[in-house]
Amino acid sequence: MNSKKCMLKDRYKCPIWQDYKICQYELEDAAELSHGNWIEIQYLQDRVNLLEQLIKQSGIDIPTEF
Repeated sequence: MNSKKCMLKDRYKCPIWQDYKICQYELEDAAELSHGNWIEIQYLQDRVNLLEQLIKQSGIDIPTEF
């Protein structure tokens, strides 16, 4: 089966295949974005931990409601 042509009509492109390819691209794009976001979250969490450590070493209490 030629994946670019519709099984029912040889001269038209199959909309189901086009939808599949679009979804595939969107999933790959979302995976890249979520990976990048996770790296940024880890970086920011490390920074928060460092800042909290410095604040505590300075003798300042950090409120628990935050």
